[in-house]
Amino acid sequence: MEEQASSSSSSTGASSSQLQPSLDDCLKLLRGERDEQRLAGLLLVTKFCSKDDHTAIRKVYDALGPQFLHRLLRTGIGKGSDVGSDNRDAYLQLSITVLAAFCRVPQIAASEEMINKIPLILETISKEAGSPIIEDCYEYLFLVSTASEEGVQTLYKSGGLNVLASQMMILPDGSHMIELALRLVQIIVIKLPSEYVYSEHPTDLSMVVCAVAKQFAVLQNALKFEALHLLSTILSNRYSAPVYDALRLMENDVWSTNLRIGIVAILQNRVAPSHKLHALVLAECVISIVGERWLIGEMNLTGSQVSLPADRCILLILESSRIEIAVLLNDLACLKYDASNASSNRENILVKQRNLGVAFSLVEKIIKLISSFGGEESTANAIISENTFTKIISGLNETIGVVLDYIRDAKEHGQMKGDDLLAAVRVIGSYLAEAPDACKDKVIELLGYMLSIEGEDELSPFYSICFLLPMLCQITLKTGGCKILASSGAFREVVGYLIALIDQNNFTSEDNGSIFLACDTILNLLLKQEQIEFPSDDPSFIRLLVALSRWAEGMDDASIIMMASSICSLILDLTSEEALLNHPDFTSGDIGNLSKLIRRSFVMCGQDLISDDAKAEVDLFQIITSGADFHGGAQFHVNPIWNPGTRVHLGPLVTLCTIAYQHIHHGLIGFLALNKLWRAQGLLDFDVFHRTLGNWGTDQLSYSTPWMKGIVLLQSLMAFRSCILGFPWLKESGEVTVIFIASFAVKRH
Repeated sequence: MEEQASSSSSSTGASSSQLQPSLDDCLKLLRGERDEQRLAGLLLVTKFCSKDDHTAIRKVYDALGPQFLHRLLRTGIGKGSDVGSDNRDAYLQLSITVLAAFCRVPQIAASEEMINKIPLILETISKEAGSPIIEDCYEYLFLVSTASEEGVQTLYKSGGLNVLASQMMILPDGSHMIELALRLVQIIVIKLPSEYVYSEHPTDLSMVVCAVAKQFAVLQNALKFEALHLLSTILSNRYSAPVYDALRLMENDVWSTNLRIGIVAILQNRVAPSHKLHALVLAECVISIVGERWLIGEMNLTGSQVSLPADRCILLILESSRIEIAVLLNDLACLKYDASNASSNRENILVKQRNLGVAFSLVEKIIKLISSFGGEESTANAIISENTFTKIISGLNETIGVVLDYIRDAKEHGQMKGDDLLAAVRVIGSYLAEAPDACKDKVIELLGYMLSIEGEDELSPFYSICFLLPMLCQITLKTGGCKILASSGAFREVVGYLIALIDQNNFTSEDNGSIFLACDTILNLLLKQEQIEFPSDDPSFIRLLVALSRWAEGMDDASIIMMASSICSLILDLTSEEALLNHPDFTSGDIGNLSKLIRRSFVMCGQDLISDDAKAEVDLFQIITSGADFHGGAQFHVNPIWNPGTRVHLGPLVTLCTIAYQHIHHGLIGFLALNKLWRAQGLLDFDVFHRTLGNWGTDQLSYSTPWMKGIVLLQSLMAFRSCILGFPWLKESGEVTVIFIASFAVKRH
């Protein structure tokens, strides 16, 4: 019985195996002439072909041919000849499933037949949202796009980015579909020209950022890192400005909150250093979009019971940036000063410099945020605790000290050029502008060197001075700071920078801010010239004198005229006539420009031409007309009808007059300008002038000296002014009479 049973069982198994179709039977059906045969073969072939059996898949594809699948797909979409078929959904599902399986073979995925079906698959995704076949659609698009360059180009040209952007937000969190969609976007932004993708689809990319930001916040698996890398890739691209603008126009900022949550999760956990660096890159981009206040804010997911302190983000970003700066500066120092591997280290140095720039930028943004609380102590306490504030300041002090050590190391190695050095100066300048007394000894030691640092593409120091100007302006408010600039010679760098800015002659609003910072710094220095050891007749100031007079020429801005006039007056008081006359860049035309400039400043105040917004410039006028000592302390009262009690400083004007005398052939320009000055407002009471001049005594001045000749000429001009004002016929004769009288004065004296 047992043998019979065994025999019966074996015969039954053999007969059943003979009854089951083989792969060859399926291939025969697929090669059939009728569609029914091919359809039956497709239904059976799924049992024989595993996803990884590329050989079997290739046999099935060759047996079926591309045309039948194409007709089947079109029928399923509703574009075939049998549009009203009851089995349309089944046809669609079968065709897409088989197509996705075929594309697992790279050669098939890269074929023209598969690439041409991309538009139909995108249409299916748009129409069949939520259908079970959508996952196979994403699978198909991913396999075809990665198989060839033409595949990703067709995906983009067929509106693939728009479809992905519109669908990603509704895909299930952490699903295989969202993973494939995320990778498809990554392929587009990496493989295609950024200048076209970002300019043509800023809105779509902003929608992608919002969708991926959600995944970045909620996921706790490997896909979180893929989301991080995609976000940093999109937002750190050099062409991403249109995407930034689109994100700013979003009705809500949920996306930025999600990014804060995701970044904090990365930074506070043990992850690879590369992931933390990507998180810092992403943080820097977000702050560039929404501002520094993003660093402090809520971090609780919708429906989550876990909530983190609002200041957790700023503390983590500061600490992570500080660590990156310390490590990168140490690595850069080792690489740059290792002469044996200088050539092989070049690429590594560039990568580390880029990463260092990100960390520096974040530190600068934190400095900017903290400085915005400067006058709002109650606001600062309401946003961050006093303990947090102390931690931030302590961390910044320590980091700036590390950066200064790197600068000192570069100085010792004779390095004067490098973008990393320039970036270091920038972050130092940003912090010292808010805390000018920080790291004081190191700053004093390295100030001259820092002002001489050049970027890789600079021919002479410029940006290093620009970055340190706010700090220099702060420290020169005190005599000690002025002494530092004077003793180190750093003031010459500031003067040269100001002249370079003026010579550009195409100012932006940012340039104007830098110009006024430089002017304020120099003004602070000149006002304290008696309290510090200051080099007189420095040639750099004479060049500045010329530049300022030309800068203000043709300008109507009261701030510019008053600032330029104030500095010029102080320089003239500091500089001797000999130094002016002997300087090759100082010409007779500059005498006229200076005279006109000072006259305009007097007229502007005298006629109340200063706007309400520029009333602060009255302080500058006080500098111009202040009673500063001039070779014996001669001071002259201004006519009370103009500005009672104010005293006019004649030193600079007499200097101009004297120089004009020595430039006899061209001096009439100077005389004419000075004459206009006095005629403009009746500035000087001539009787007071005459009496004061007489009180000086002949023992103090000799008529043979250039200064005395200047005084006599100025006195003569005052007399001529009185004649002009007193006799209408002289007044009506105009400038010819003035020139004639001035010429007579020159010949006489």
